[in-house]
Amino acid sequence: MNKKIKVMSNHKFLFGSILGVAFIVLTLILVSTVYIAETQEQSSIERNTQAWANTLAQLSLSYLVENENNALNAELKKLVAPTDINYVHVYKKNDDEQITYFTGYNKNIYFPSIPDKIEQIQTLSSFRYQNDHLELVVKIAQDEITQGYLYIQVSTKHIEDFKRELTFDAVLLLLLGLTLFLLLTIIIKKKINQSITTITESVQAVSHSKNYHHTIKPLSILEFDVLAQNITFLLNKTARQLNKADEKHQQILLENKNLEVKVQTRTDALKESNQELLSTLEKLHQFQGQLVETEKMASLGDMVAGIAHEVNTPIGLGVTASSLLSDRLIEIKQAFEDKSLKSSQLKKFLNQGEENIGIIYRNLERAAKLISGFKKVAVDQSSVDTRVFNVKELIEEVSITLKGKLNKLHIDLNIDCAENLVVESKPGPLNQILLNLILNSIIHGFENRPDGVIEINVIYLSDQLHFSYKDNGNGISESIKTKVFEPFTTTKRGSGGSGLGLHLVYNIVTQALNGHIDFDSSVGVGTTFNITFPALLISEQ
Repeated sequence: MNKKIKVMSNHKFLFGSILGVAFIVLTLILVSTVYIAETQEQSSIERNTQAWANTLAQLSLSYLVENENNALNAELKKLVAPTDINYVHVYKKNDDEQITYFTGYNKNIYFPSIPDKIEQIQTLSSFRYQNDHLELVVKIAQDEITQGYLYIQVSTKHIEDFKRELTFDAVLLLLLGLTLFLLLTIIIKKKINQSITTITESVQAVSHSKNYHHTIKPLSILEFDVLAQNITFLLNKTARQLNKADEKHQQILLENKNLEVKVQTRTDALKESNQELLSTLEKLHQFQGQLVETEKMASLGDMVAGIAHEVNTPIGLGVTASSLLSDRLIEIKQAFEDKSLKSSQLKKFLNQGEENIGIIYRNLERAAKLISGFKKVAVDQSSVDTRVFNVKELIEEVSITLKGKLNKLHIDLNIDCAENLVVESKPGPLNQILLNLILNSIIHGFENRPDGVIEINVIYLSDQLHFSYKDNGNGISESIKTKVFEPFTTTKRGSGGSGLGLHLVYNIVTQALNGHIDFDSSVGVGTTFNITFPALLISEQ
């Protein structure tokens, strides 16, 4: 939306601008003048007060030493009478360091005696201004030995009178200056309005008559005259452009008729092409769906191979143990029938039999757990139903199915998840996500990089499960970062990679789990996938 511009007349603008600036400038000048004059006057009275104080202190020294207070009082009356000094006190410092009033001076009867300033000697060692006077205390010293103190009070009333007079004169000057600026503003406004009116009337005449060959007469102000000349030039150029536009318009009408025929012909051709494209696109979608299902089956095949490898080991150990037990049983049976069976031979058979039975039991139990976990993962992968499950147990079941591949490449899988984190969600899609991410790390991340590490961190926060999947593999190159979740994006196309693994992960997170996924990767450092989706917390410890 365009911001509305506030319209202001040049009369109001000139009056406001010139008078405003004039008022500010004049006010600053006059205030500065009053301040400087007042400061100078204060400096003058401080210098005079200091001079009087030093002179009177020097005068009082001999009288203090001789202890002649009456003589000093008479001397002060003769010396101080014609000045602005209101009071003079002389204090004597006795041998016991006590300070006492010695003598003083009052200007006249209208200045009655004031209390002594003995308690304020230290604070009055520098100038202190009161309502209408200035106070100061100086030392009376002889050979750097303090004999006493002199207090002097000087009237500052003449400064206030001077300040009022100066302020009055400043206000008069301000009013006079504003009046002059007002007259100047009126003259300038009249001159500018005359030129603006001429230009406005000329433009309005052109607007009504449509005669763009109009010429604006010369103006007395240079800037407005330049503006008028440019407007005249613009009007003439507009007239030429209008003529050219009319010619082009006729030419365009003719070309449009020819284009209509061409457009109709090409439209018919495009309709046929679009129909073929729609048919091809539908086939591509079907093909993509088939590839996604193939990718799911491929991941299930990887699980089958992994679980077969894991199950083979405990079953092989069980077969070996049972075969050994069978051989020992035949030997014992033969010895029993030959009546050559010894107690030591029987004891050895029983001990070996117990060990072999233990080996057979442990390995069969391990195989049963592997098959049970595989069965649960396989069932979860084919199901999108919501159920209650332990998150850490689910991750461990997926890791068992791929343990063969992980051990073969010396890849460590670390799981950081609360033992009793139980939620209600969809374990099937989560199984597929973990399986595809781990396989993606094995195939792409840890190529030519043995001894890799995969870390899965799970926390429950704000009604959502947060999965952080991190590996320290090769990372994702900058060339495919922006399209890593797109279908058929792979760096292993010539080695059997379909490019649908992360695309499948993205679809499952965003559609099946209604969640969000993003990643961060650096080449040579590794890749981190952050997955968040809603889940209902059942229990957590």
